Amino acid sequence: MTNLKALHELTFEETDDGYALHLSAEGGQTLSVAITPDQLDMIIDGLNEMLGGDDEPDVDET
Repeated sequence: MTNLKALHELTFEETDDGYALHLSAEGGQTLSVAITPDQLDMIIDGLNEMLGGDDEPDVDET
């Protein structure tokens, strides 16, 4: 099994072709990957599913 490290920091950076996603682990290792806007949407959708939320903010109509 893979030796998992704790996440230290997650950052996004806009690029000419989309975005750069930077994942830093405790201990200093960083993984940087290029992602498209569609891939960013898939990441957001996946997080929403895991957290039980949706894309739409709650609106108070009172």
